[in-house]
Amino acid sequence: GLFAIFLVVLVGPFRVRAIEHNLEPFLLLMGIIALTIAGFAVIPGETTGWTLAIVEEALTSPLHITEILGVPIGIFQIVLLVGLIIYRWHGPIHAAIGRMAEILSLRVTVALLILVLGLISSIVSAIIAAIILVEVLCVLPIERRPRVELTVIACFAIGLGAALTPLGEPLSTIAVSKLSGPPYFADFFFLIDLLGIYIVPGIVAFALLGMYRVQSLGTSARVACEPYTETLRDVILRAARVYVFIAALVLLGEGFKPIILKYIALVPAELLYWINTVSAILDNATLTAAEIGPYLSIFQIRALLMALVVAGGMLIPGNIPNIIAAGKLRITSKEWARVGVPIGIAALGIYFAILFIPQYLGF
Repeated sequence: GLFAIFLVVLVGPFRVRAIEHNLEPFLLLMGIIALTIAGFAVIPGETTGWTLAIVEEALTSPLHITEILGVPIGIFQIVLLVGLIIYRWHGPIHAAIGRMAEILSLRVTVALLILVLGLISSIVSAIIAAIILVEVLCVLPIERRPRVELTVIACFAIGLGAALTPLGEPLSTIAVSKLSGPPYFADFFFLIDLLGIYIVPGIVAFALLGMYRVQSLGTSARVACEPYTETLRDVILRAARVYVFIAALVLLGEGFKPIILKYIALVPAELLYWINTVSAILDNATLTAAEIGPYLSIFQIRALLMALVVAGGMLIPGNIPNIIAAGKLRITSKEWARVGVPIGIAALGIYFAILFIPQYLGF
């Protein structure tokens, strides 16, 4: 039953237009069904299916990622607050972005945008980086096709960068938490030391790719996004849809927990690297919680985390920045996959060679 739901979640948004246009309630329904089926699984030492803790997590995860001065901050509040700010001052904000693009040139602006957002996403969070991204891209005078490509490329960079510190995204927070004890005693800088040498060049590569795609697709008939016409209701509704989306991913992740624990977490690192491409549609934080632990070697931890953060850019549900950007810019699942899947497979192949070939050669 869980494998059947997995296939429906994977294929449904691409084959059925009604699902694509109502992705949030669809994923919520699939999460409810998956978690119900998971309750029939028996895994020694593990609780599966519906519990009060899971319900509470689904309801609160969109509202609580971190705290500032004791006040919980989550995806819902950030999307709503930034949406209200843009709703109130969208004119001056968009004008400033337009002037920056004129001064620096479009190609340089795109490259700097992807580079800077990728690097700072580990500090300001992937959510804020994604919101900044969509506002800038919506003002830049670019045709829709390259705009979609740049959005996907930038979200790959943001997803990579957010993995460098516990502030970036839930995946990195969980990884550091699970490795905080012996033998690794992971601290704030643990992931920077572990992944930085791979992630920073990757962000630079995505920035260069974005700059190249603007040039190669042409900008002679540049058009900006549609004029800002959002109402207060639109702003609130978008935040609500993000809330439902995150809650649905929590339920899906817990629903697929029997599959993760019974099969995925027990395979060799090389195979698990490719199996982790399922993070393109699943919550990669759940996979991190299931797979990462102090019993793994540094090499295994590095390989698993790199697979999760790269694969997360391939499809819209794979990462929070994807969800925010696709919703704001009205990018369909097919449009995202057309760009994200080839880039993701290429990036996974490159990182696999970088990580595993030296291991095979004994370096």
